[in-house]
Amino acid sequence: MTTTMETESTDGDGKVALPSKMLLEILKKLPEQPLTFEIALDNLAVDIVSEKGKYNFVGQPAEDYPTLPVVEEDKASKLQVPASLLLTGITKTLFATADDELRPVMNGILFEFSPENLTFVASDSHKLVRYQRLDAKSDFEASFILPKKPAALLKNVLPREAGDVMVEFDNKNAFFNLPNYKLVCRLVEGNYPSYNAVIPQENPNKAVIDRVDLANTLGRVSIFSSQSSNLVKLHLSNDEMVVSAQDIDFSVSAFEKLKCQYDGDELEIGFKSVFLSDILENISSGDIIIEMSDPSRAAIVLPFEKNENEEELMLLMPMMINA
Repeated sequence: MTTTMETESTDGDGKVALPSKMLLEILKKLPEQPLTFEIALDNLAVDIVSEKGKYNFVGQPAEDYPTLPVVEEDKASKLQVPASLLLTGITKTLFATADDELRPVMNGILFEFSPENLTFVASDSHKLVRYQRLDAKSDFEASFILPKKPAALLKNVLPREAGDVMVEFDNKNAFFNLPNYKLVCRLVEGNYPSYNAVIPQENPNKAVIDRVDLANTLGRVSIFSSQSSNLVKLHLSNDEMVVSAQDIDFSVSAFEKLKCQYDGDELEIGFKSVFLSDILENISSGDIIIEMSDPSRAAIVLPFEKNENEEELMLLMPMMINA
């Protein structure tokens, strides 16, 4: 990542690399005040002068700093994306990425560009998020997998940015040109799994429920779930949802009843409460729709309030009730 800063005054010019950890520790513990950097380019001695003291250390030759990669123009694709849209797409999906050393493609966010939309996808095999923006389109079809760490960096800097972000990418690297920053990162190599194939299409059992009420109930009831499985059960019938959990080893249990709109057969399905909580925290809607086919197949969570420019889908794999 690169950025520029204005200085109040500068005498001379040159390049030097500074030890980031030491520099950050100094800056974090200093109150707001002007600082003067005095750098001797012959021996790379660095003095940081504050109002009440001086800190000196030795820098490193700028020539030894790694060279930033450049985009391969003949293999590159470019697209301008509003900073707010890019931030939303990353925020919606980053929590669902995996930490899987054996399958590194799952450790990032899939970006898919097409003439119809821009799609962000993340999955850790237990949950899956697909976020589509219909107001961001490209003249080409392409995709890349953005690793988790640069995605987190973008999530931190994008709230400070306005306007458009120029996204360039080739077979190896992605370049995000923001008004005040430029992020360059190596992409995850490999093909992302066919995520659309795991999204069930026929889901006759549908419940509409208040997201916050369900999240709060889940937080209370899951305290009584087994520490090994973290299993909570949702029992749906007659416009009512019963959320329950138990830990047989400690002889504790809990349940709560919630009102909901339910259309379907009587059904009981189990989920790992941590994963369900993650989804409830990251879906942007007052009420949500939970679509299910049977207790052994994935459930779909959708926002009840629709936005004409976005489509948001979250999928959660169930757990065996006797787990």
